[in-house]
Amino acid sequence: MEPLQVEYFGHSCFRLTWAGQRIVLDPYADGSVPGYPPLRLEAEFVFCSHGHGDHNAAQCVQLAPDAAPKFTVTELETFHDDAGGTLRGRNTVRVFDFGGLRAAHFGDLGCPLTAAETERLRGLDCAMIPVGGYYTIDAAAAGAIAAALRPRLMIPMHYRTETTGYPVLAPLGEALAALRAAGAEARPMAYGESITIR
Repeated sequence: MEPLQVEYFGHSCFRLTWAGQRIVLDPYADGSVPGYPPLRLEAEFVFCSHGHGDHNAAQCVQLAPDAAPKFTVTELETFHDDAGGTLRGRNTVRVFDFGGLRAAHFGDLGCPLTAAETERLRGLDCAMIPVGGYYTIDAAAAGAIAAALRPRLMIPMHYRTETTGYPVLAPLGEALAALRAAGAEARPMAYGESITIR
């Protein structure tokens, strides 16, 4: 089975590479997220979970000529808040299938998953999930999702560090504790770091 490469570029931005195709997820606009440098990435595809500037800066991604995707993607329409989208609108969770490897990017999920959504998200090899609270689900909610889904790997995103992120977001420590208490293999990534999932 072809391996999946996952690169992290801070906040909620990742680049997934599989079978020679690159996918950028939730690129942020220059200056929109404190502490991060401008993004200048190359890829064949770009997907944005919602229309806020710290997640939808597709202009920061130089796209290669049109190519037919070798992967499949399923979209789950959720909310950016716990009030049915009345506060921050809608959010799209995307599930990618890479020849049997399944990876999900939860965007700015701000509400619990429904039973139907939970069922569709079972069997993930990698889950990229927000954990910082305020704008999204918090550590406790992320832990509940980890317990329900049991993915092979969970990569936390959308949190604050000493030098990056919004001041209103929670730092990573509480989220790691919640995810690991739920039995998840939680794997934070540094900016620019790459891991391989097989």
